Amino acid sequence: FRLNIDGLLVYFPYDYIYPEQYSYMLELKRTLDAKGHGVLEMPSGTGKTISLLSLIVAYQKAYPLEVTKLVYCSRTVPEIEKVVEELRKLMDNYTKQTEAKNDFLALALSSRKNLCIHPEVSSLRFGKEVDGKCHSLTASYIRAQHHSNPSQPVCQFYEEFDAVGRQVPIAPGIYNLDDLKDFGRRKGWCPYFLARYAILHANIVVYSYHYLLGPKIADLVSKELAKKSVVVFDEAHNIDNVCIDSMSVNITRVNSLVFYLLLHEEYAAKLREEYRRLEDQLGLSLLTLEQLQSEDMLQKIAQIAQQA
Repeated sequence: FRLNIDGLLVYFPYDYIYPEQYSYMLELKRTLDAKGHGVLEMPSGTGKTISLLSLIVAYQKAYPLEVTKLVYCSRTVPEIEKVVEELRKLMDNYTKQTEAKNDFLALALSSRKNLCIHPEVSSLRFGKEVDGKCHSLTASYIRAQHHSNPSQPVCQFYEEFDAVGRQVPIAPGIYNLDDLKDFGRRKGWCPYFLARYAILHANIVVYSYHYLLGPKIADLVSKELAKKSVVVFDEAHNIDNVCIDSMSVNITRVNSLVFYLLLHEEYAAKLREEYRRLEDQLGLSLLTLEQLQSEDMLQKIAQIAQQA
């Protein structure tokens, strides 16, 4: 049904609305009018997501020059998919109520691991493996080598997207991760790079916190997003942990020597001497990272440490 929220016509896709949802949308409308920041809280299970989407989409449609994009950040893939399905229900309700064709483009974006359709790459188990293999097939220098040496493997899905996909905008609609993969298979295009390109033109983008808060990935993915975007952090009490995770590194006993050298330059000479002593005791002229990571070598290092 339709609601009047402080003068804004809002389409709501359910037959009933909680008083908390109405109050929530009213405060959200005032926040958007003020072009400021808002911290809103609702009890679990009271329809927070659909309240947010209903109000902000209505605001986008009413004031297209004021709000050009909704960027909805969530934590996990299941939560991202849930938001997209709520959005699909909302847009279906718009079509039913107004009898107008949907002209909004909304899509989810996730990692290569969740979007890759390359048979060999997508079969890899871990995300870092998928990222590494993808880079080995799509890097600019690899593609340059392929032009002079056709036997050099490249990703045909990326090549097709790069050749054709950038010139053919994706049609308006609501696309979850499976929708993007199905679309990619039909077109022969890489869904991951298609989604990364399409978010620049989309009205609504749903993705992980990391794509906006992680400095490295945000610079690649979110740098060109419109300045007149509304950004929503769902479950915002998790922001601290996400920021800490984005700016943290794991130091193991193998690479701790490297970090020690980087962080304490005044001990560099002493560290190099200890490193040479370790090489002599292990009977090697050079210790590679692979050698250090082997189980036999770690046992030898532990024995030497106990004797020292």
